Amino acid sequence: MKNMLCIFAGLSILLLSNQIYCNGASDNQNAIQSKSSSGSTINISCTRELQNLATNLVDEYSKLKPTVKVTFTDINNQSLDKENSLCLVSGDNTEISNDKTAWKILVGREVIVPVTNSKNPLLEEINRQGISPEEFSILFSGTEMKYWNNLIEGVQNIPIQYYVLDNESVKGGIANYLQTQPSFVNGIIVKNGDDLVSALNKDVYAIGFCNLTGIVDANTNEIMENIKIIPIDKNMNGRVDNFENIYENLSSLTRGVWIGKYPVSLGENVYAVSENKPTDENTLAFLTWLTTDGQHLLNSNGFCDLANIEKQSNLLALANSEISVVQPDKTDTAGLWVIILISFLSLGFVVTGLVFSRRNKKSQASAKIFKINSSLDENSILAPKGLYFDKTHTWAFMEQNGDVKVGIDDFLQHITGTLTRIKMKAPGEKIRRGEKILTINHEGKQLDIFSPVTGTIKEQNQVLTTDSSRINTSPYSEGWVYSIEPLNWLREIQLMFMADKYKEWLKDELTRLKDFFAASIKSNSILYAQVVLQDGGELADNVLADLGPEVWEEFQRNFINTSK
Repeated sequence: MKNMLCIFAGLSILLLSNQIYCNGASDNQNAIQSKSSSGSTINISCTRELQNLATNLVDEYSKLKPTVKVTFTDINNQSLDKENSLCLVSGDNTEISNDKTAWKILVGREVIVPVTNSKNPLLEEINRQGISPEEFSILFSGTEMKYWNNLIEGVQNIPIQYYVLDNESVKGGIANYLQTQPSFVNGIIVKNGDDLVSALNKDVYAIGFCNLTGIVDANTNEIMENIKIIPIDKNMNGRVDNFENIYENLSSLTRGVWIGKYPVSLGENVYAVSENKPTDENTLAFLTWLTTDGQHLLNSNGFCDLANIEKQSNLLALANSEISVVQPDKTDTAGLWVIILISFLSLGFVVTGLVFSRRNKKSQASAKIFKINSSLDENSILAPKGLYFDKTHTWAFMEQNGDVKVGIDDFLQHITGTLTRIKMKAPGEKIRRGEKILTINHEGKQLDIFSPVTGTIKEQNQVLTTDSSRINTSPYSEGWVYSIEPLNWLREIQLMFMADKYKEWLKDELTRLKDFFAASIKSNSILYAQVVLQDGGELADNVLADLGPEVWEEFQRNFINTSK
């Protein structure tokens, strides 16, 4: 009863002080409202190639924030318009993006693509072989006529006309990709994407180089039906391998760019630029939305969105911005201090009451506190005895009926963080040891997992289809993945570890993991360093969770694929 009286008294004082403050500060409140309303317009300028994106961003944000007026104008790659709050610009070689005095953040990526007519008679062979950087460079060497059999083996000796968009970022990207000078990027220059598409429609054998956004149909948000992107033979082995085949549709391509399957040099950054660091709360709110929920509009417009680490970097930069507010008049200072003192006293009453009311529950609450490991080492990884562990970071256990349950080891779930989706094979499918049986996903980034045993899938864990995080909470019990009827159990367990030897192997694996991050992540990236290592140089738990898809791809190659 005494506790309730203390809480009631504290809340009464707090409400009374709030009423006094509201009555005594109405003039200041009116000033703040006036300031907010005066800043309810966001003026955006954009380069011409970003006009469709800017239009969609403005339309979407205006629906979410109807009281905030957002306008934009075309600046055609000229210097920063100081009359506008923000400027959207693509490319690192423009006057605006190179303005050292300006403030900017990365909001997405544009992609430069080689394209041809979808009715090109050589398309089947083009899709099979792809074109390597060395072959593309043939187009831009010398002034003599170029032929398709210079680029694709076994095709007819047909002349090639090639077109290049009249855009310094496109020319610079091609030059960077081919490791040459922009002045060497010749060809027939066209003013815009429409002119390039028109030229390709007239000549089915022609090649064009343009921004991906220039060939996206605004009505379908897909690549235009009459245009095909020419596959790039990235590893230069004379064919388009399965892992290189990302050209089926716009979604596959943008995801392929995101996870590093497309040449980095053919991507150009998209920035939001301002003369000074924004302080207006409406501009900051728009940039925060553009970094988070607004990212889906980038993909639908042919751009590639940001990796999680880049989103966090933006949010950190925006959170550190000083928001402009109206300061109270000096005549109100004394009254303000009285209000603060009353508020602290009332807060003290409330806290005291809560402390006494919960004292008797302290022992019960303490039993619910779990220890969270902030670093990752062999001691933080569970390895129950009786299970067989494989180098593919999976486990296997034979039950009494002779079926084998398999799942993912605790090491892997510590690396990835909470899984958001998994893709499983169906019961009845036959699998072999070392064959892909599962894809695990964390916020769009994924790893392919390989089977530790050979046999037939009898059952899949249906719980994981709706709650894949069970793998994180119970990797060896509720988080099992398949029940398998084994074919070569006695032979295959000879290739696996029991718990003690598995723990010893994990020590080497963790050392290798540290070396991997040291080699894969730029040493001057403070953000990445904070994500990867804790104080004392220990690996952070869930170390892959906040890293980009390109790091996941490297982890796949170095720690999963090599263990098959």
